Amino acid sequence: MRFSSVPLGSLPGASALFAAYVSSSPAAMRFYRHDPFSAEGRRAAAAEAQEGGAPRAEVVEALRRFNSGNPAVEVLLQPGAVAVVTGQQAGLFGGPAFTLYKALTAVRVARHLGQMGIPAVPVFWIATEDHDLAEVSVTHVFDTRIRPVRLQASADAFTGRPIGTIPLAHPPLEELAGALRGFLHAGEVLGLAEAAYRPGRTFGEAFHALMESLLGPHGIVFLDPLQPEMRRLAAPLLARAWERRAELGDALAVRRRELEQAGFHAQVEVADGAGLFFVLEDGMRRRASLFSGDPDPERLSPNALLRPVMQDWLLPTAIYVGGPAEIAYFAQAEVLYSRLLGRMPAILPRAGFTLVDGRTRRLMERHGITLAHCMRGEEALVETLAARLAPQSLEAAFEETGAGFTRLLDRLREELDAFDPSLASALDLSRAKILYQLARIRRKAERAALRRQSDAEQQARHAFRLLTPERRLQERYYSFLPFLARYGLRLVDDILAAADPIRPAHEILAP
Repeated sequence: MRFSSVPLGSLPGASALFAAYVSSSPAAMRFYRHDPFSAEGRRAAAAEAQEGGAPRAEVVEALRRFNSGNPAVEVLLQPGAVAVVTGQQAGLFGGPAFTLYKALTAVRVARHLGQMGIPAVPVFWIATEDHDLAEVSVTHVFDTRIRPVRLQASADAFTGRPIGTIPLAHPPLEELAGALRGFLHAGEVLGLAEAAYRPGRTFGEAFHALMESLLGPHGIVFLDPLQPEMRRLAAPLLARAWERRAELGDALAVRRRELEQAGFHAQVEVADGAGLFFVLEDGMRRRASLFSGDPDPERLSPNALLRPVMQDWLLPTAIYVGGPAEIAYFAQAEVLYSRLLGRMPAILPRAGFTLVDGRTRRLMERHGITLAHCMRGEEALVETLAARLAPQSLEAAFEETGAGFTRLLDRLREELDAFDPSLASALDLSRAKILYQLARIRRKAERAALRRQSDAEQQARHAFRLLTPERRLQERYYSFLPFLARYGLRLVDDILAAADPIRPAHEILAP
């Protein structure tokens, strides 16, 4: 099933901080508390996770109510038990495919800790407090011809409310059914989507139902921070953070300078300590800086930097599984952890996946096409394939001709420069025109080679739409539903088996 692997740090768009972190560079690791890639680092984080936090028994009781009948919740009551946590916004139809990959990485890591003798439970934090409605209300799938289909749930009237509370009056189920029609397992997948996305359910409720139907058998526990019991249990931590907001804002400013001096960046902009907070009022999530006085702690809502601290106050988190941006958050959030909790989990990058079909795999194997080639754009991929299809002797002749022109023109320029420098400048313009025309003829020859293999261009365009639509990684663009409709629910188990729990990478899989 595994076709090839791409190191996480070399993925398109990887920040300098993320690339340094996943390569275990000391320059980046010093901004974190534990080494997530070593057994020693994981054991230290698991031991530290037992310290402080909300009352464990009360947290477990709240989790029981939200995860009815899930025996994995009870593991958290065992001596030395820890959580392996991940999370994501409650996106339409599960959001981007990487949402599923994050959850499966957490499951694999929890099992790995169990093999080390550390009882561990995978926990998925549903980010229901977020208010980015434009992001969560849109998702993309594809049809049997690998044509992207955009799906959107209309909920504009609720802009500014926490997404977990926004109802879905008309989930685009008919549009989803139309897009998936023809896939072997479409009926089974549509059944899951229809059962989860019942009209009137909120984004949070529907997301939870869909993810639970896929991941429940793997023992994952879900947490909704808008659950009243969780808000009550988080209130002491948020009250303490509010009281110390000026100190925390100053610490973040120092950390920002430290990151920049090390050649990295601050992922989240925070002007002052009040910027760490929102307030939930009348169903809306508003910035705390808009209010005067001290808000009720149970109505405080954390921003992206404070949220993980609240999460790990509630849970005995040994390892957090995150994406590239989240990992950058934690370099800043470490100063909040040290002041508010005195502990911090190990931060592990999630496994990533690009799924290829047989047609695309054969194209990649036969012509040496890589994910990087696809990321350059559809037309650039076609040009790359055209060059691979041209006869080697012709390509060699073009190379030889170009090199020969360059040598002769370099020699002529030396003579002209000595004779009349103005003529040398004129030659530079002519050189550019000569080499441009040579490259133009070469592209025409390569296109002619492409036309001789009638389906080659279509194969390249097919590969682009499947692997890197709109020059974005597949896992960040498409929902996981069309993949399940094509390959069946067994794909969940296949991806789980392919996720490396020790040092995740971006795997290219051929199901």
